[in-house]
Amino acid sequence: MSKNIIPSESIIKKIFVFRGQKVMLDKDLAEMYQVDTKRLNEQVKRNINRFPESFMFQLTKEEWTNLKSQNATSSWGGRRSEPFAFTEHGILMVSSVLNSEIAIKMSVQIIETFVQLRKIANNYEEIMQKMQQMESQYNNQFSEIYEALQQLLSIPKEQTRPKIGYKKN
Repeated sequence: MSKNIIPSESIIKKIFVFRGQKVMLDKDLAEMYQVDTKRLNEQVKRNINRFPESFMFQLTKEEWTNLKSQNATSSWGGRRSEPFAFTEHGILMVSSVLNSEIAIKMSVQIIETFVQLRKIANNYEEIMQKMQQMESQYNNQFSEIYEALQQLLSIPKEQTRPKIGYKKN
């Protein structure tokens, strides 16, 4: 079993969702692969035929602005252009164009993290489906229990009692 270079939690924090896909940004990948962002992007551009849009795309100005505003404490600094976002397949391809030992190890770890996230998402969906099935099967019972609980927990209305005693004239 290989030892992780960095904790999976650190990788998860650098995974974003854009255009319905989980991606990592060029700067974050460069940091993990221990190269400059400029060098990573140069290698990608030299091998652009290996990176179709399903592997990599450049964020729009609006997407980049939204991301920066959501992560106010980020250290992304001032860039001249919007970052490139790499999908799971693109991340694997980056390691092949960088061709360094650290890039290969990091890619394996990143892909394993993506797989873990997919398993977690699948488990979540299964649990939600089971809960919905149970709710529909036991809907009448749940509603009866809910009504009984509502009655037990509701604040009783103050009832006016007739006064006992004699009336003064």
